[in-house]
Amino acid sequence: MKFANDFLFGAASASYQVEGAWNEDGKGISNWDVFSKIPGKTFEGTNGDVSVDHYHRYKEDVKLMAEIGLESYRFSISWARIIPDGDGEINQKGLDFYNNLIDECLKYGIVPFVTLYHWDIPQVLEECGGWTNKRTVDAFVKYANVCYKAFGDRVKHWITFNETIVFCSLGYLAGAHPPGIKNDLKKYFQATHNVFTAHAKAVVAYKNLRQFGEIGITHVFSPAFSIDNNPDNEFAAYHANQYGIAWYYDPVLKGEYPQYVVKYLNENNLTPEWTQEELNIIKIAADDNDFIGLNYYQPQRVMKNIKFENSKESSRDNSTGAPGNVSFDGVYKTVKMNDKKYTKWGWEIAPDAFLEGLKMFKANYGDIKIYITENGLGDEDVIIQDEVVDVPRIKYIEEHLVAIKKAIAEGINLKGYYAWSSTDLLSWLNGYKKQYGFIYVDHKNNLDRKIKLSGYWYKQIIEERGENL
Repeated sequence: MKFANDFLFGAASASYQVEGAWNEDGKGISNWDVFSKIPGKTFEGTNGDVSVDHYHRYKEDVKLMAEIGLESYRFSISWARIIPDGDGEINQKGLDFYNNLIDECLKYGIVPFVTLYHWDIPQVLEECGGWTNKRTVDAFVKYANVCYKAFGDRVKHWITFNETIVFCSLGYLAGAHPPGIKNDLKKYFQATHNVFTAHAKAVVAYKNLRQFGEIGITHVFSPAFSIDNNPDNEFAAYHANQYGIAWYYDPVLKGEYPQYVVKYLNENNLTPEWTQEELNIIKIAADDNDFIGLNYYQPQRVMKNIKFENSKESSRDNSTGAPGNVSFDGVYKTVKMNDKKYTKWGWEIAPDAFLEGLKMFKANYGDIKIYITENGLGDEDVIIQDEVVDVPRIKYIEEHLVAIKKAIAEGINLKGYYAWSSTDLLSWLNGYKKQYGFIYVDHKNNLDRKIKLSGYWYKQIIEERGENL
């Protein structure tokens, strides 16, 4: 079996993680520009002031992507580069940069796939309450409209938000991302609702412009599985999926919140301050959502939290995705299992769980179009005789592409795969120690670029349409 010609092979990045130029050409200050400079918040104090300097070197980067044969590049726009204070004046030089980047992609036949929000909000809005403040919802819709009108003649694939569960849970429960608030459930659920409202309004606004592209949202896809067939542990998995899957996907794809979670919120005085108008727009937008983006790295293996352990004191180290944490409500905990494979950072490598999760997803949500918008291996790459020999990454991506082939053969509507990431980049909490890219960036030598072994391998996969996987 070959992948169809309309299946997009791409790679992805995020503005804060690659661009640098944090205070150039009229760009406003973002929450990450501030947060990353608080001592102890990031690995060895790394920040995105320069990152991998994609802002100045985008032509070189896109040329290398073309050499790899990428059919599409998923990148995010920095809100603060477009509207420096969040909802005021538009910065023309910010529009110019993204216009140039889009045109550079198209010059090589690379399809631009644009994410409007990948975690970097203008600091002015953050200081006004960020995603807990409904002003941010209206500001986002204004920003989205500016982008549609500036770039929509050439951009036909839009993602509103990336991984709401991450920036909300780490921002308002773990305190490991901006705004650095710990254990505030009320703010956490309010923030998620405000994001879903902003997504819905941005979708409706896009459809009203009749630009004839497609729009959706990207969520983490980390389905929970019980560690065994013990009913208590199976319930723990159900509970985890209600809070980690249903709460995030139901409003987008079904137009309503899962009653299992709403009941808990009502009983514990945690219900967001939502209006009927907001609930209505979420309902309306569900019919206009063209696709869902899934970022899959690992599943969750869960069990009932028997001893009612409390969550660990939140820190950068235990907020980076490895198992071993207790859920916010103490109902379950994620565990590392002896019979599973893990990366150096403790993330499970489980293409079989990916396939199983995709089947569960289709059973719950039907035949919605799916793009795998992120999937990849964070590693410390090996250099042998001046070549980056990242064999574990090849193996990882190969196994997951095989799972995607199987899913397509079983009737799951998958239309694209975006490896994380195109170039090595700044890991939010792990600095530059953790590498993901097809393109190596040498931080000891002028940020020089070089295609890795995985990049040449991916080029062959694309040329063969995955026939020999």
